[in-house]
Amino acid sequence: MSGARLAFIAPMVLVAYTYVGYPLLLWIATRLRPRDPRKAAALPSVSIIIAARNEADKIRRKIERSLALDYPSERLEIIVASDASDDGTDDIVREYAGRGVRLVRAPQRKGKEHAQGLALAAARGDVIVMTDAATLLETGALRSLVQNFADPSIGAVSSEDLLVDDAGNPTAEGVYVKYEMWVRRLESRFHSLVGLSGSCFAIRRELCSRWPDHLASDFMSALHAARAGYRAVADPSARGRFVAVTSTQAEIRRKVRTFLRGITVLMANLDLLRPLRYGRFAFQLASHKLLRFVAPLLLLAALIASGLGFYLKDPLLQALFAGQGLFYLGSLAGGRLGFLQRYAIVRAAHFFTIVQWAMLIAWGKYLLGQQQTTWEPSKRPELTPAVVPHGRGSRGENVL
Repeated sequence: MSGARLAFIAPMVLVAYTYVGYPLLLWIATRLRPRDPRKAAALPSVSIIIAARNEADKIRRKIERSLALDYPSERLEIIVASDASDDGTDDIVREYAGRGVRLVRAPQRKGKEHAQGLALAAARGDVIVMTDAATLLETGALRSLVQNFADPSIGAVSSEDLLVDDAGNPTAEGVYVKYEMWVRRLESRFHSLVGLSGSCFAIRRELCSRWPDHLASDFMSALHAARAGYRAVADPSARGRFVAVTSTQAEIRRKVRTFLRGITVLMANLDLLRPLRYGRFAFQLASHKLLRFVAPLLLLAALIASGLGFYLKDPLLQALFAGQGLFYLGSLAGGRLGFLQRYAIVRAAHFFTIVQWAMLIAWGKYLLGQQQTTWEPSKRPELTPAVVPHGRGSRGENVL
């Protein structure tokens, strides 16, 4: 086998492993020896912290939905952590002071984690639930989340994301999110999540003593749990629904911010990749996060290697180069041609390509020394009232 062919195969095998091989290994392992949480009915005191930055159009519904959660009111407090909002968000929150909702306002805009840290200092709950203003939780989600902490091995619990358009229909990203949620379920049953859902997660209060205000809290919370000897799990019965960003350019910018924050966290915690110290968690962190983040670099290396086929006059490499080019061009075209969007495979291919491009940009920013600490939530459309979830049906499905 020529060196150029090997240079194409090696990175493609690694990409295939992280997206297909790793979940397959988890699936096999969990069939042989699953590790499910031991839930119990105990209900600890809970502090819900709602991070908000200029969410005047969403914060009222978020507060109302939080007050309606199925949880004893005497064991629940709701705090809105405002990142120096200047659009009237804080005034709306103050209207709910009589119903026990507290406002913690950052006097200067310093980012989501900074605002969350200020709210943490004021929180009294044994369990902290971090959530965003755009995420609408099902009525039983909170109770389901916190019951996982009856298992002493669990330090953090993630909700599951449901991403739809404003009419409640699946989107290109929604297909990808479903895949991610499936992988998280497998990780939970194998050992631990390596990252939590930024839209809603719960964590033991004692794991929040270190709260870096420049590192993504959803990723860091899973790492805090691992360092302390706990594991993080996903709860499929605790679901939060939010609407996809409608603009492709806005979605790319959001993903660049997300990936830049994730890369920054990973590079600051590379010691967790030591297998002798962290065992299964190190394996999962390398397979899910490290290889995911370098996947676009591997795909670029494979594209360059196959492009050498024109210099080497290798027809196989030439065909592989043409195939990759057609895939990328076709997936991008699929995102612009409406009649192709009806096909799930086209939507998934389009979103996969967008993800890889956003990660490449994020790596460029990271290598240039840029960080993403300030926060501007994506402007998402509102869910129409007919598709806002109010609870679960007999099989755990949304009642729409």
